[in-house]
Amino acid sequence: MSGPKLFEPLKIGNLTLANRIVIAPMCQYSAENGCMNDWHQIHLGQLALSGAALLTIEASAVLPEGRITHGDVGLYDDATEAAMAGVIESVRRWSDMPIAIQLSHAGRKASCEVPWKGGLQIAPGAPNGWQTEGPSTVPFLPTENAPVALDRDGLDRVRDAFAAAAVRAARLGIDAIQLHAAHGYLLHEFLSPLSNRREDAYGGSLENRMRFPLEVFDAVRAAFPAERAVTMRVSGTDWAEGGWDSEQTVAFAKALEARGCSAIHVSSGGTTPAQQIPVGPSYQVPLARAVKQAVSIPVVAVGLITDYEQAEAIVGTGDADMIALARTILYDPRWPWHAAAHLGGTVKAPNQYLRSQPRQFKDLFEG
Repeated sequence: MSGPKLFEPLKIGNLTLANRIVIAPMCQYSAENGCMNDWHQIHLGQLALSGAALLTIEASAVLPEGRITHGDVGLYDDATEAAMAGVIESVRRWSDMPIAIQLSHAGRKASCEVPWKGGLQIAPGAPNGWQTEGPSTVPFLPTENAPVALDRDGLDRVRDAFAAAAVRAARLGIDAIQLHAAHGYLLHEFLSPLSNRREDAYGGSLENRMRFPLEVFDAVRAAFPAERAVTMRVSGTDWAEGGWDSEQTVAFAKALEARGCSAIHVSSGGTTPAQQIPVGPSYQVPLARAVKQAVSIPVVAVGLITDYEQAEAIVGTGDADMIALARTILYDPRWPWHAAAHLGGTVKAPNQYLRSQPRQFKDLFEG
């Protein structure tokens, strides 16, 4: 009898993952001027001991104005790179889990307060606020300050910033890059007709709306070492009439695969406050399934995946190749251990914790 599919190895490009559980990027809103600190060391350090196959660093802005909040991590200058280097060095001293990073630009959803202080957008000129940018001058909320529409120079500046961040990520020894084209941030804003009202070569048709995100992908792919993976996170639908949808996501995924994308991570929503999301266990899995049926590269499913049998079913039936955990693994940082125990798999644990293996699961921890 074969073991659980969730604990079979998988390759993303040249990167071999020990199982099918990946840790999604999760913003901590705790950086100082874009620089990681001790909180990130604690946060990422514990997750690196979880038994998952891949740790993804939270959305890291490629420009200061690309941060969601003033507490966001950045990778846009020597100071932010040095701070991240210190955290990564500490984590890697005690864990050999591969590390990816999500590179991002928040677009019109930038310049916000941290969530536990309300999360509202901060006006330009106010403390911790700045002018936002986007594909068009359409704000996320009617009450917010309108973004400046990126002109040709602006598009080049943002594209080049993504590529420069990829070079910094390579210097840090990061194993893979995930580009953030989901949740209503800049690259998603170009994709969705709800936020992209341009009348030039970057707006209108699906081909035009995909143009800038694909240019960013190409620039990052060229800047990052060829043997390391570049992946993309997408919102499979806007959950709103007239918006981005699953059919367009499939077309985008095919274009990415043709350009050398190593994997697609399928989330959803975020581009409009009018979204109507049918939230429930595995509610985004059909979006991942649609992409999985259209491409040959690995696909990641995410969203309210909390149950061990649920996760096994997603990968076991071929709906996706991997599952990503976010809030679930914050709540239970040993979720992969518990899943392996429940399903009859094995998982890696640090030497210092080997004696914690429960008596009834004698082969849980890999030797």
